[in-house]
Amino acid sequence: MGYSVGQVAGFAGVTVRTLHHYDEIGLLSPSGRSTAGHRRYDDADLDRLQQILFYRELGFPLEEVAALLDDPDADPQEHLRRQHELLSARITKLQQMAAAVEQAMEAKKMGINLTPEERFEVFGDKDPEQYAEEAEQRWGGTAAYAESQRRAAGYTKDDWKRMQAEVADWGARYDALMADGEPSTGERAMDLAEEHRQHITKWFYECTYEFHTCLGEMYVSDERFRAFYDSTRPGLAVHLRDAILANAVRNS
Repeated sequence: MGYSVGQVAGFAGVTVRTLHHYDEIGLLSPSGRSTAGHRRYDDADLDRLQQILFYRELGFPLEEVAALLDDPDADPQEHLRRQHELLSARITKLQQMAAAVEQAMEAKKMGINLTPEERFEVFGDKDPEQYAEEAEQRWGGTAAYAESQRRAAGYTKDDWKRMQAEVADWGARYDALMADGEPSTGERAMDLAEEHRQHITKWFYECTYEFHTCLGEMYVSDERFRAFYDSTRPGLAVHLRDAILANAVRNS
């Protein structure tokens, strides 16, 4: 019997109008019709629709999608390989953007006091002022925000570069422990969670265990923070959140 146009729209998360349009332009014509003349789609049609939606998500115009899918010499595996490469490139770009957002937010929260030349040397093309208003609204009334700004006012370019180097080293070691299968409640994970807390206390403000657990929850709930930590290793944000909680319990 196949699937109705309404069922396929539900499966794929598109509108019935979209499927009608694809049929009208010959991009996706259903393989059959019901006795009443209604469109009926089979599994091969669904496979083609999946390919169409992949390419559309990647920004390909409909005409180019049709040319790719209707190429008589095309290998279905080649479509998947091409899509995997394109999606991987997009993921990498989004992770880089998320990391830039994180750095910009942290930079403004800490009240960076550098010349334009020094800012560029430390942060590259990432503008530390980009999220000034949001940082002020989120943390502006807290003692931690005031303390971090007071400290940051005296930091030099070398201080910021040393701070970033410490973060990079910590990230590499956390990635390694996850690669080793260390659970979030393991000693290595809790020790690195403690190092994370002490880093915040050293550079920004006094970070209590209670406040640290709140930060851990934010690293998971806030998509930008989660993307920043997960750009080091997928799942790191959740793993770190759990390690922070375990470390707080250990030290309670």
